[in-house]
Amino acid sequence: MPVIMNEVKSMMGISDESQVPAATEAEIPEFGANDLKGLTWKNILDAYTCTECGRCTAACPANITGKKLSPRKIVMDVRDRAEDIGNKLASKDTQYIGEQFKGDGVKLSAKNFNDGKSLFDYITDEEIYACTTCNACVEECPVMINPLDIILQLRRYRILTDSAGPSDWMPMFTSLENSGCVWQMQDLREQWTRQ
Repeated sequence: MPVIMNEVKSMMGISDESQVPAATEAEIPEFGANDLKGLTWKNILDAYTCTECGRCTAACPANITGKKLSPRKIVMDVRDRAEDIGNKLASKDTQYIGEQFKGDGVKLSAKNFNDGKSLFDYITDEEIYACTTCNACVEECPVMINPLDIILQLRRYRILTDSAGPSDWMPMFTSLENSGCVWQMQDLREQWTRQ
């Protein structure tokens, strides 16, 4: 992600003329995905391709240890959300036009659609934070679906855009942002090399 890489480079004092300009104060970038518009076409196609065999969930160590995560459910929730959006778009009901797009003669389309819901109405934070990113679900899938990509996009949105996350993780992120180091040390990160 070029925007994040540029932020890290500027934090570490590395200059690079080829870097993409960082977002201005008025333009806050959105990272990850909170709904289908943020996912790739492949993620949505994967949701329809899923054979619902459950091998991904059976291989998931988080699920095996009793956590709420089910990669199969994540993929099915993406499909259910896509079906929901498709049905609402097919209805051509103007109540689903986003407030900023409403006006006389405006017709419902995918570009102005907003029903006030997101994937987080289907998938809980507990599910996306339970993932260990071990890739077992991806390796186990017989039709090569990648539920991990969807989970990471949702997690990225929650942490980078909403500034929300598990309470155990937030001090690490704050420390990394402030001092460039996950451990809360007062010294500069490379101070030990000068001694």
